[in-house]
Amino acid sequence: NNLKETFGFTYIFISHDLAVVKYMSDQLLVMNKGEIEELDDADVIYNNPQTNYTKKLIHAIPKGL
Repeated sequence: NNLKETFGFTYIFISHDLAVVKYMSDQLLVMNKGEIEELDDADVIYNNPQTNYTKKLIHAIPKGL
């Protein structure tokens, strides 16, 4: 987020590590087998995932991260 705030950067960050994604992202796009599952603000998706796939991903994040 410092890059965004300091330089006004917009970037695409691709990862399977959702703990890192949670830290790095304002917007989140969840894909499954090349199809978009969800696209929304990261806080919205983390606090209220809409699809079973996203729910499983969110619940797989180790607690405390």
